[in-house]
Amino acid sequence: MFGWDFLLTTLIVVVAPGAGVIYTLAAGLGQGARASVVAAIGCTIGIVPHLSAALFGLAALLHASAVAFSMVKYAGVAYLLWMAWRMLGETGGLSVEASSPARSDLRVIRDGILINILNPKLSVFFLAFLPQFLRAEDPHPLVTMASLGGVFMGLTLVVFVGYGLFAASLRDHVMSRPRVLAWMRRSFAAAFVGLGAKLALTDR
Repeated sequence: MFGWDFLLTTLIVVVAPGAGVIYTLAAGLGQGARASVVAAIGCTIGIVPHLSAALFGLAALLHASAVAFSMVKYAGVAYLLWMAWRMLGETGGLSVEASSPARSDLRVIRDGILINILNPKLSVFFLAFLPQFLRAEDPHPLVTMASLGGVFMGLTLVVFVGYGLFAASLRDHVMSRPRVLAWMRRSFAAAFVGLGAKLALTDR
């Protein structure tokens, strides 16, 4: 159903740092291994609406409608900037501090889901990406696309969990160094701002 070309391309796309990776790393450093895994799960769940949109043609409508695309895009930009502000304010699940209050799994998952849901480029990406790996003679293209999307989500979960556990393994070393903590907070905040700016400048 799919070959190494699809797996390799998917892996490259998933490994590339984005908002989900930054969030998972921050969760691992700020809350530990469990939170990083939960964050990775949330980010992966956030892919489902975009995959569904691509399967049912909603992504094409989003791509065609400048108003709809812009509404979702700027909601995503605002959310990324809010995440950056939270990071700088040292509050919530993104707080990289030894004394950070623990957040419930539900709240960590919620933020992970929202990060990906509010990125309209994911729907357009699936619409453009998945059909490239369909065979012209495929009798069930939607089933194949759904399967390819499932593999994409599986690799996303594995890679993000890897990122998060790596960050969590460094937590004790980082927490004992205030200067490193301050640098990492600012770096994560800057990353969210940069991703927000990139999304704001993105056309359909």
